[in-house]
Amino acid sequence: MVHSRFRTNRKKSKSITGQVNSASQLLMCIMAVPAVLSLFIMLFYAARYQASVSRMETIASLKPLVDSEISEQLWSTISGRKTFDECGVYNTISVINSTLDAAVEKASGSGQLELAVARRTMNTLSSYVEGIEQNMLTRVPIAQSEATLEEVRNVASLVVSMLEDYISEEISNASVTTQRLQSSVIAAAAVEILIVCIAVLLMRRMIRQTTRTIREPIEHLEHFAGLLAGGNLQARIPHTDVSELTTLTDRVNVMADRLESLIEQNRREQENLKKSELRLLQAQINPHFLYNTLDAIIWQAESGRSEEVVHLTSALSDFFRISLSSGADWIPVSQEIKHLAGYLSIQKTRYRDILNYEIDVDEDVANAHMLKLLLQPLAENALYHGIKNKRGGGTITVTGRRENDRLRFTVSDTGVGMSPEKLASVRAHLADASHPSYVPGNSGFGLSNVHQRIRLYYSQEDGLDIQSGPGGTTVSFCVPLRAREESPRDQSLFG
Repeated sequence: MVHSRFRTNRKKSKSITGQVNSASQLLMCIMAVPAVLSLFIMLFYAARYQASVSRMETIASLKPLVDSEISEQLWSTISGRKTFDECGVYNTISVINSTLDAAVEKASGSGQLELAVARRTMNTLSSYVEGIEQNMLTRVPIAQSEATLEEVRNVASLVVSMLEDYISEEISNASVTTQRLQSSVIAAAAVEILIVCIAVLLMRRMIRQTTRTIREPIEHLEHFAGLLAGGNLQARIPHTDVSELTTLTDRVNVMADRLESLIEQNRREQENLKKSELRLLQAQINPHFLYNTLDAIIWQAESGRSEEVVHLTSALSDFFRISLSSGADWIPVSQEIKHLAGYLSIQKTRYRDILNYEIDVDEDVANAHMLKLLLQPLAENALYHGIKNKRGGGTITVTGRRENDRLRFTVSDTGVGMSPEKLASVRAHLADASHPSYVPGNSGFGLSNVHQRIRLYYSQEDGLDIQSGPGGTTVSFCVPLRAREESPRDQSLFG
């Protein structure tokens, strides 16, 4: 193909996507490092702060046990309300000691020293408790046990004081941690701002570089696309080394090649279409219809029926005048109806006893334009293949209705109708575009010609819709409603 000459001697392609991806990855790496680092620092200090708060809560929970719980349990024993085992004082001391042991392992600095001293002081408190237990066993005076209880209270106050000192130390440590966390956040924010500034500068540089990379090939595309749009189908876009535009350039050139070929093919098809139209117009002037009409005129003249002669002659004149229409393809709906009425009037004169017809078309569409010679072939088909084959004749009814911005025509007869097999065969031939001029059992213009002309001139998929049964046949079609200025010759096909 023509575009293949653009594929030779290519340089190494530049990828816009690759450049953007490289710059994006660089920016992401630059921005990710301080972000990750600041996140790590904040998580570190947050963990330390949380640990400090957790230790303070643990130690604070021991204060009521030491300050009041132990003395209350001992007093319940001294006063005789409970036995020593029932008061649970040793269990309380055990909880306090185990909690202090665990806190000593986690603490550091002066806070660890405070907890260690508090733990040893608890041993002293335990010895006083043991003394009270011994007094109870040996039944010494209660006053002596009360004196020992007072010592327990004094030692407990000392332990509580040490716990409060530890909590104060932890509060100081937490304050320092908070200050360091704030400093880290400020530093991280400053670094992030700096990184954003660097990223903006890099992005601007990347945009300028990418713009330089694609400006020239885009300008070439725009220039040559303008030439193609202006009708210069010989123009071809030169090769670009931007990989994202290479395929587009090649395909535009291929499109130009194909467009040039299609226009030439379309020109030939248009010539063939014009020839086909002439043949269709000639076929429309059915010699047998003309001969039979003239015979009817002669017979009426010989019978002295001058009014019938005038009527038939006028109808025949209108029929041929509208059929030719000075070569126009689009005529007013009123003219198409007049053409149809002339045809049916002539046929009514010939087939008096077997043919009746009705034409019912909305008046508001009379001035609209439509493709000519669509209705008469359908009426002819209804007469020759429906009414004439039915004993006693029948009626042909033609209706035209406006449906929003579309126009629907229906031609129905009360003839013999078609069997399901024949109806399926007719529909199949209408759908087969490779046989546009033949429908089984049809004559003259034919259903298929009308079907294909509707699809061709109106640029739509739908053509004729055929329904048939024992009660007769109905043929309908729906086309856009066009004003005169919207219906120039061959507009729908060739623009």
